[in-house]
Amino acid sequence: MAGRADSTVLAGARVVLPTGTVENGRVTIEGTRIAGGPAEGARTVDLSGHWVVPGFVDMHNHGGGGASFTSGTVDDVLTGVRTHREHGTTTLVASTVTGEMDFLAERAGILSELVEQGDLAGIHFEGPFISPCRKGAHSEGLLRHPDPAEVRKLMDAARGTAKMFTLATELPGGIESVRLLAEHGVIAAIGHTDATYEQTVEAIDAGATVATHLFNAMPPLGHRAPGPITALLEDERITVELINDGTHLHPAALQLAYHHAGAHRVALITDAMDAAGFGDGQYQLGPLAVEVKDGVARLVEGGSIAGSTLTLDTAFHRAVTIDRIPVGDVVQSISANPARLLGVYDRVGSLEPGKDADLVILDADFTLKGVMRKGEWVTQPVPAAV
Repeated sequence: MAGRADSTVLAGARVVLPTGTVENGRVTIEGTRIAGGPAEGARTVDLSGHWVVPGFVDMHNHGGGGASFTSGTVDDVLTGVRTHREHGTTTLVASTVTGEMDFLAERAGILSELVEQGDLAGIHFEGPFISPCRKGAHSEGLLRHPDPAEVRKLMDAARGTAKMFTLATELPGGIESVRLLAEHGVIAAIGHTDATYEQTVEAIDAGATVATHLFNAMPPLGHRAPGPITALLEDERITVELINDGTHLHPAALQLAYHHAGAHRVALITDAMDAAGFGDGQYQLGPLAVEVKDGVARLVEGGSIAGSTLTLDTAFHRAVTIDRIPVGDVVQSISANPARLLGVYDRVGSLEPGKDADLVILDADFTLKGVMRKGEWVTQPVPAAV
């Protein structure tokens, strides 16, 4: 890393703000934060022909750089965090996969320390409270009904750092668990579910606010059985996660979600596993063996998709260049919306004075060229200081 300058001005770029894009804009960084005005004697970086956007916020991520958030050591977790930072994710929630309750509670204790240190933004429990009918890459023998007492056990083990639980809310205890989470300010996400339309509506009314990787691991939309997809898309209270890697979703499905939910209700996520930013090969996702080939992760037994190898810079690039989503809408989906959901929008998620100097620099083709986190370059852009 190149280190931190006391005062830096990023000049000449297209800067994406909550109010729109500013041509030939300037962003001033003082220490760890974005400043409200020019600073005398500041180091200036000429970013003509580039974009400056807020740092990405990933609320669903299982690992990267060859390291797992579910089973790795503290150093392994930090390796995964650094890998995703290099790809623009300056705020990251660590997601677990299904395991024994005592093991998950132990992992929550480890991960919570990294949240307290500022390396992670929280913990997301994906499993074990999910449907065996839509288990995806989760071990069926370890699945269980969402007992509120067990949900509370994991919340307590996380010591206030639990941000989200993915639940099959149609299972016994599902609605009660949603209410418990809502009462404690923790996101109840509907996912890995076999729920009907009516059961999904009931869960939303109980307090669920997120759809875990919409379309994936849930019944398809049917004209007589509209299922959870319809309920999740039509309700303004729900933010829908989308995995834009070209494998999990057809581009038309992504367009459908943006059209019906609107950019203000989309959160682009990675659902990344260990291989993200690392390469093809053999991996473990919890207790299950995974083979990654040509960048696609699948279970060795059964062939189910097992998370992704996606990084958010690739998701951003695809959204703008392939899916033709407006840049401002993509920024909202990849930064502002997840930051709001996680309760950290006062610090990150947009380029505004007083917020952390978390930002990403893209070239004219939307390829990542630089990453800054809290005023420090993670990856320094090529343009030289003047």
